[in-house]
Amino acid sequence: MPITLKGKTAIVTGAANGIGLAIARHFLEHGANVMMADRDEENIVREYESLGEEAERARIHAGDLSRNLTRQNLLSATIDEFGRVDILVNAARHLAPSDPLCDKEDEDGFDEILSHNLVTTYRLSRLVARRMIRQAEEARDAGAEVRSAGAIVNLSSIAGIRVQPTLLAYSVATAALDQLTRAMAVRLAPHGVRVNGIAMGSVMTARLKDLLRDDDGLREKLRQATPLGRLGRAQEVAEGALFLASDAASFITGEILVVDGGRSLLDPAWTTDAH
Repeated sequence: MPITLKGKTAIVTGAANGIGLAIARHFLEHGANVMMADRDEENIVREYESLGEEAERARIHAGDLSRNLTRQNLLSATIDEFGRVDILVNAARHLAPSDPLCDKEDEDGFDEILSHNLVTTYRLSRLVARRMIRQAEEARDAGAEVRSAGAIVNLSSIAGIRVQPTLLAYSVATAALDQLTRAMAVRLAPHGVRVNGIAMGSVMTARLKDLLRDDDGLREKLRQATPLGRLGRAQEVAEGALFLASDAASFITGEILVVDGGRSLLDPAWTTDAH
């Protein structure tokens, strides 16, 4: 049976570009109502205007989700527009080189990455989960049978299990995010809210394209480090998010789905050059 999100409402952060945008579009294609959130107002407006007929089931919300008022307004706007929220995808991520152990000027950057990638995800997830639980309780009080209160999907990275020294803060935040996913899954399971994550490898985004332009040999290095021999596509991550958010994954919680072409399985010393 094809996966469908018809009748469900999703909040997708980081939806102005890249993987977050791919997930928002994929959810719309599969019938969901989608609130697209991002702090990049210009891009998110442009992407919304390009949706065509599916824009009828989409809305946008621009703002800095590290701020409590922005998070509250995002949830309120979603409820005002669609009446409920069933899915949250935390796709907004901040990625920047960071080495606070050696760079005295980098301490603020370390704090910023942990705040954006971990703390903001936790606070928004907690806020939305409470709404999901309330909806389920109200439905049960009305006599309805409720099997699932909602689903949360956190976008993570194999940087959490394969240390990248030049991305120290990002690696630390990612590892903590994976543990947060597991902990929230256990804590929210009695309420019927599922929490899962997706750990990505090298997936083609606008930022990666910029890095590839700046480093002629990077594409080949990534290809050699990936058993499937290529970079991933944003659409492939969106497929994973669709599955985890849907009823097809109704008995799955606390899992980190690795979407990396096998890269995290390979000993770095064993590349094509070492064969």
